[in-house]
Amino acid sequence: MLSWRLMREMDSRDMELPSLWEKALKLIGPEKGVVHLATAAILNSVWDLWAKQEGKPLCKLLVDMDPRALLSCIDFRYITDVLTEEDAYEILKKGQIGKKERALCSSAEGRLDQMMDAKQRWDVPEAVEWMSKLPEFKPLWIEEPMSPDDILGHAAISRALVPLGIGVATGEQCHNRVIFKQLLQANVLQFLQIDSCRLGSVNENLSVLLMAKKFGIPVCPHAGGVGLCELVQHLIIFDYISVSASLKNRMCEYVDHLHEHFKYPVVIKQASYMPPKDAGYSTEMKEDSVRKHQYPDGDVWKKLLAAQEN
Repeated sequence: MLSWRLMREMDSRDMELPSLWEKALKLIGPEKGVVHLATAAILNSVWDLWAKQEGKPLCKLLVDMDPRALLSCIDFRYITDVLTEEDAYEILKKGQIGKKERALCSSAEGRLDQMMDAKQRWDVPEAVEWMSKLPEFKPLWIEEPMSPDDILGHAAISRALVPLGIGVATGEQCHNRVIFKQLLQANVLQFLQIDSCRLGSVNENLSVLLMAKKFGIPVCPHAGGVGLCELVQHLIIFDYISVSASLKNRMCEYVDHLHEHFKYPVVIKQASYMPPKDAGYSTEMKEDSVRKHQYPDGDVWKKLLAAQEN
C-alpha cells in the first residue's frame, strides 16, 4: 500500500521530493509511533546542545526564556480549541509572579502516598470492580488502568472511582498532545503523566504542561529509569517555577535503574530531586556504555548473539 502510494505520488512531475517524503511519513504517523519517538530523540538532542551552548541546565534555559520566545517553540496546531497562544502567554505571564522565590526551592516534596499501577491490563468493568474493593487502603491513584487510547473508558473509570477518593493517572503511553487534550476535555484525569521521550520532545511537552495548568490538573511525570529521570526532572522543575507555581499533589516518579550509564545522573535527597547543576538536558551517556551497547558490535550484543547461536 505504501509503495503504491509513493509510486502514484512520484508520477506527479510538480511534486518536490521533500513534500513527497513528508506525505510518506504521514502515512505511518502522524505524530505517533516510531516516527514520533525518533522526532523526540532528535529534538531532545537539539535542546541538550542549546542548553550546553548557553551554559545552563535545560530547566534554567526554559525558566529564563522570554514567554514569547518560549511559545515560538510550541506547535499549537490541533489544540487551539482548548489552548491558544494567547492563553499560553497569559499563563506564562502569571507564572512570572514569584518565579525567583520558587527557583530557590524547586525540589519536590517527599510523598508517602500509595499509588497503584495496572499497566494497561484491565477493561472498564474490571478496573472498577478491582479498585472499588480498595478504598480502605486509601490509594492516591490507579495508573494506566486500561488502554491508553481509550479516552471514554478512562472517563467511565474516573466517574466510578473519584467518589471513592481514588484518582486516575495516565500519560506515559499517550503519544501526542491531541490525546492529552481530549483526556483533559473529558475531565478524565486527576493526575497527568507526561513522558520526556514519548511526546515529540521538550516542544510538545511544553504544550501539555500549559494545557494541564489551564485545566487545573497536576502533572506527575513518568520516569521509569533508563535515563528518563534525568530528562524529566528538568520539565517538572520548569513546570513548578514558570507554569503551575504549585507543589500541591505533584510528584515526579523515580526508578533507580541504569543511572550509572549517564554522565549527569539525577541526585535524590530526602525523597526529592535536587535541581541539576550541569549544563544541558542531562541526556548524554558515557562513551563506554554507548560503545558496549552498540548493535551489533558492542560487547553486550556480541554476548547476547553468541548465546542465541549456542
